[in-house]
Amino acid sequence: MARYPQGILVACPTPWDDRFELVEELLREEVRRVLAAGFRHCYVFGTGGEGYAVDTRRFRQVVDVFHEETRGSDVSAMVGVIGLSTPQILERLEYAHDVGFRMFQVSLPSWGPLNDIELLRFFSDTCGRFPDSRFLHYNLPRTKRVLGGRDYARLIPEIPNLVATKTTGGGMAAAEELVRDAGDLQHFMGEGNFPHGSMFGECSLLASYAELSPRMTNALFEAGQTRDAAELMRLQHAFQRLGTDLWAQPAPGPHMDGAYDKMLVKLGMLPEFPLRLLSPYQGFTEDDYRACRRLLETDYRAWLEDAVLAT
Repeated sequence: MARYPQGILVACPTPWDDRFELVEELLREEVRRVLAAGFRHCYVFGTGGEGYAVDTRRFRQVVDVFHEETRGSDVSAMVGVIGLSTPQILERLEYAHDVGFRMFQVSLPSWGPLNDIELLRFFSDTCGRFPDSRFLHYNLPRTKRVLGGRDYARLIPEIPNLVATKTTGGGMAAAEELVRDAGDLQHFMGEGNFPHGSMFGECSLLASYAELSPRMTNALFEAGQTRDAAELMRLQHAFQRLGTDLWAQPAPGPHMDGAYDKMLVKLGMLPEFPLRLLSPYQGFTEDDYRACRRLLETDYRAWLEDAVLAT
């Protein structure tokens, strides 16, 4: 049995005003709508939440608001921390821990790839500092080392509060290795590899499109729970086609995850949600939003909630 329950994990991107200050009420409303849609695993400050970009002041503002909106509920609320060294990461973990969080998402320091000795030291120094907390490893190529199931198998007996991973790449082979060789961890996979992982054993869904279409997101997750291969493949292809069509609409330029995540929040939940990214990265524009909205209303109306269509 995995150390962390199966579920759907949803990111809550950060809204910035024209001075790049937090729009607190929009963040609160975003979190409320994610919870109202039935999602019970949510987080701030992955790549889509610009965890790599925020300064300490903005980090603390978002953490404080996120805690106020999730405390006392049955939600597993997670704070992500991205940094170039263990001391940088620990500083932010300590703040979020003092606020009251006990579930964290960490990625490897990325200035240089970690060797096996450094890898164990990193998890010992971060997870070991907070034995009352649980940790998800955000496993991505930007850190210059992507871990496989065998890597995690070596960490599992050494790091008892490492409970989950977030891995969206690698296709079928990587999904199989994660589930079969590191089944003690809950593996959150994206719309592309979750169907593969589900056929090898229990895994969870990192839902990029949750704010756009809660219904389709839940349908994909349920197909994975029941290992309905035909439905998994149908939905995997449907999400792929949606992504191809949708992201062909904006003008070229934006490339960071946050640009896409904020667009999906704006399209599916909060039309007033700003698309800005912190410097130096480029976000989408209002013209891009209108182009995406036209496509959805024409070709993907069935994906949208009635409340969105009414706006």
